[in-house]
Amino acid sequence: MQFQNFVSILRSRTNGSFEKPFMNISYYLLQAGDLFPAPTDRLLLSFLTAFVLSLLFIPVVIYLVRRYRLYDMPDARKLHAAPIPTMGGLAIVSAFIPALLFWGTTPDSITASVFLLTVVLLTALGIADDQRDLSARYKLMVQTGIAAMIAVAGFRIRTLGAWFDDGELPLMVQYVFTIFFITGITNAFNLIDGIDGLAGGIAFMSLSILSLFLFRAQDYAGACAALALAGGVLGFLYFNLNPARIFMGDTGSLVIGFVIAVLGIRLTNVVPAHSNLLPQPLTLMTGLVLLPAVDMVRVCSLRMLKGRPPFSADRTHLHHLLTDRGISHANATRLLCVIHGLFLLQAYWLQTWSVFIAIPVQITSAILIMIMAKHLPAMLRRQGWRYLTEQE
Repeated sequence: MQFQNFVSILRSRTNGSFEKPFMNISYYLLQAGDLFPAPTDRLLLSFLTAFVLSLLFIPVVIYLVRRYRLYDMPDARKLHAAPIPTMGGLAIVSAFIPALLFWGTTPDSITASVFLLTVVLLTALGIADDQRDLSARYKLMVQTGIAAMIAVAGFRIRTLGAWFDDGELPLMVQYVFTIFFITGITNAFNLIDGIDGLAGGIAFMSLSILSLFLFRAQDYAGACAALALAGGVLGFLYFNLNPARIFMGDTGSLVIGFVIAVLGIRLTNVVPAHSNLLPQPLTLMTGLVLLPAVDMVRVCSLRMLKGRPPFSADRTHLHHLLTDRGISHANATRLLCVIHGLFLLQAYWLQTWSVFIAIPVQITSAILIMIMAKHLPAMLRRQGWRYLTEQE
């Protein structure tokens, strides 16, 4: 009955001065948790709290960005034609952290404290990059340092399953793999944030799956973190779907990619290989990040083959291939989110397969999608799916 107690405390501290409508909304929101067994109530409320706070904070960020003219300006590479407010990720993080602190595990351990600190540091890096367009080398150095911090705190890739005889990796190898993975996925989500709703949609799906399996593994702190960020992202998507009123910017995409990478590693640590819950956790972790990761590797490889820096800007990402061939921005987002959903289903379906087969199958599937992307719009139009090219 913790929710009735919470409401009683609110009444006593305000001498009953709550406005009746607000009191009714607050009371029934808190009572909703009693419909679910603990700790499900706290997980649900972490999601709802972040969702509501995100909806409240985004208009504030839009106002401040417009007042100080902190826009994302259009150029030859970008798909928007007019200046759009950016740094929507600031609202996502501002909703995520309070929801996590209030309903989740308080930072009474070094691991939890370092996790929150790294989120704040990445947010600061994203704000600086959104305003000053930092060099890729500098950002990579900072991200590597942050990844090393979280690895030292205990979030490490400890095993590669059957790739390493199901045993623990040497400690130094754990650090190297962890830093490489976290830095890579952080940048992958940053780079795929190119059209309205895409990075947020993919992130929401991955976070939802993470929360489900972390909850089933009884890692309630991890599930709470995943749901709190999912709630913040969902609130942001209300303003970011085409036509977007605000972009998340590096302020949001860096944090989202980082948290998904960290929670994916946590999932592999709390779910032992070959368990009934998730026989191959590495396969699921691959599915969670497959689309943005393979797209990043493909694009960076093409740039280096042309003698250009791997993080130089161009229009070769998968979403560019679709929109440049006639598919509308909104439909490109829908199509890529559907593909991401299929990758998630594939990762679950492949749980009974050896990782020696499953992960190569996943990567091959993603590569085939990339190859088909150039021809997919024409193929769909020939099949009568002309509505995909209609601008909304």
